[in-house]
Parts: sequence; C-alpha cells; structure tokens
Amino acid sequence: MTFLSATLARVKPSPTIAVTTKANELKAAGKDVIGLGAGEPDFDTPQNIKDAAVAAIASGKTKYTAVDGIPELKNAICAKFKRDNGLDYTPDQVTVGTGGKQVLYNALIATLNPGDEVVIPAPYWVSYPDMVLLAGGTPVAAEASSQTGYKLTPEQLEAAITPNTKWMIFNSPSNPTGAGYSWDELKGLTDVLMRHPHVWVMSDDMYEHLVYDDFKFCTPAEVEPGLYDRTLTVNGVSKAYAMTGWRIGYAAGPKALIGAIRKVQSQSTSNPCSISQWAALEALNGTQDFIPVNNETFKRRRDLVVSMLNACEGVNCPTPEGAFYVYPMIGGCIGKTSAAGTEIKDDEAFATALLEEKGVAVVFGAAFGLSPCFRVSYATSDEALKTACTRIQEFCAELK
Repeated sequence: MTFLSATLARVKPSPTIAVTTKANELKAAGKDVIGLGAGEPDFDTPQNIKDAAVAAIASGKTKYTAVDGIPELKNAICAKFKRDNGLDYTPDQVTVGTGGKQVLYNALIATLNPGDEVVIPAPYWVSYPDMVLLAGGTPVAAEASSQTGYKLTPEQLEAAITPNTKWMIFNSPSNPTGAGYSWDELKGLTDVLMRHPHVWVMSDDMYEHLVYDDFKFCTPAEVEPGLYDRTLTVNGVSKAYAMTGWRIGYAAGPKALIGAIRKVQSQSTSNPCSISQWAALEALNGTQDFIPVNNETFKRRRDLVVSMLNACEGVNCPTPEGAFYVYPMIGGCIGKTSAAGTEIKDDEAFATALLEEKGVAVVFGAAFGLSPCFRVSYATSDEALKTACTRIQEFCAELK
C-alpha cells in the first residue's frame, strides 16, 4: 500500500513469530505439530511472584506510574546489578520498559542518525537488525563461525568497526546459539572497544541466569570498568523468572542516555504495566531458589537434544553454555531431496519441509544471519523433545 512509510519497507516481520503462527495454524487444522520455535520457558511463573501481583491489584496499585518505572523497582534493579554484577548504579541511571525488546528499541531510536552503524555479531537475535533499520541506522553483521563456538573474535570485531560505528550489540548467552563468553573471551572484545572510544556497548544480558556446567556469566562493564560510561546493560525478568507475558525489561547506563530513553517512552507507551512492575519487584527481591532447579531441567534437556541431533545424518550440533537454544549446522543436508520431493536448497527449505512432512517447527538459520543452520528451543517437555528429535532424525535419514 502506497501510504505506508519507506522505513517500514526496510524491515520484515519476526521470523520466530511467523514460525510459531504457522505451527499453530497447522495444529488448528488437526495436524500433529511439535513447536520448537518459541523462546520462552515452559515453567509457570513462581507462586510468590503471582501472589505479589494479586496483592498489588487488591491494594489498588492500578494507576499510571512514573514513565520508566516505580522507585521501588528501580531500587531493586540497582541492588541486583550490585549483587550479581558488581556494578554500581543509582535509580536515575535505570529505565524500566515493556520488555527488554522495548528498552533496546528505545535506546536505538534515541541515539541513531542516518549513517550510524551498529555492529551485530551473527548469529544474532532476529530483531536486532530490524530495530536498527527502524531507528534509521545501518546494521553491520560480524559473522562468528561454528569453529569459534559461534563467538566473535577480537579480530572480527576490530574489522567490523568503522568511524561510523555508534553501537556494538552484545548478547551472552546468545539467542540463537546459547553461546556464552568467558571472562577472557569477553576481555578480548572489551580491549578492542577500549581502542575505539566512539563506540558504545549495548549488552543484552537477558539469559544471564540460564547457564550450565561450570560457566560463569560476566557482562562488559563488569569485565572492563573503562566501558562503564558508554555501556547500556539490558536485562529483564522474562526468561529466568518465567515471566515472558508480564513484559518487564530494564536497563542501566549513563544518566543522559537513560533520560533520552525516558523521553522516547514518554511519547510512545508511557509506563509499563503497574501490576507487572510489582511482580517484577518480588522476582528480583524474593527467593531465587527455583532458578538452579529450573536450570538442572534445562541442562538435562540440552544434553538430550544435543545428543539426538548429533545422531542425525548431515547434522552437527555444538553444546552451548547457556540460554535454552541449540543451533545445529546442516551443511550435510543441503542439496538433497526430502521424502516428499522437496529440494533442500537452503535452511529455510529444510525448516519448511520438516514442518510440513514431520510436524516439527524450528526456525531456519538465515533468519539469524548464519546459514545453513536452524534453531531449536528446548524449553518444552522431555517427551516432546524426544519425539521431535526422533522425527528430525527420520527426516534427515530420508533425505536423498
């Protein structure tokens, strides 16, 4: 339609949402479909958090709040950053938004001008490049290979930075790969950033608490204090606290940047849901005992999926350090033909045929900027994962 903006023409709908929608349509039509596309825990929100929300409703905490968060929640966020990351922030350095996605978007809208570049390690979360485009900037993908565990090297980061670079977006553990950067690996990147004082860092730490084995999480401003004044550290309650639908994300950074983000939010959504804010307060201040319990479940599922996918012909699935995704490579499947006669010319064709022929919904790798691969979310039951992976094994075995 000609009245739509030119900016909108530069972006595409979220592929992960598209996969979930397609899977739901097939289910509604009576097809047996297992969805491995959605990036949300299958656990229920903990009872103490739900109780805090009910109490907030009962006590009338249902009015508008400050644009970017109630003082109580901001104080809790400051305490969280100090407790978990050794970072000192004051409430005027904190913003609360309707999910981490809004916080990231607000920051880009508030800072990007035409010609500004944003370095985004690939594979990347599907929304990063399109949010940059919506904000008028230019996304620059810096491709990390499977040989480095899908982690960007200092040399690759150095090569991607130009005089026009304004931001580098960092995500560990990663969506879609689950790759987590160790302290030394991250220090290599922060050393590069210290040589380029015009580059700011947007650290998406949403999967901070979802880590396995002996991996220790760290964040850029923690590893390199010299980056503190040009880092926006973003987090939220969606993943670790199983609160995806509550839509609360937050960030801390320099006061001037937080003020700019507040201005954007004041003219878009205004405050996040008041009830969700009080629930998030309980999430951050209440018991954290369920997190390691949930993580043991996720770790078991990770190991199950990695093992079963590595038994597939033409598939190689690395073992990730965190999040609840795996990102198997399918180079051995490309160029073959499925049992139903579909040519597997790329990973999108693989994912489409897998859904139509075996009823398993995954997200194709091109959506994340690195092919030929696909993403599996193992945030679902062991039974569903076993069945889905068995179907993937059968699909790959039937390729000719």
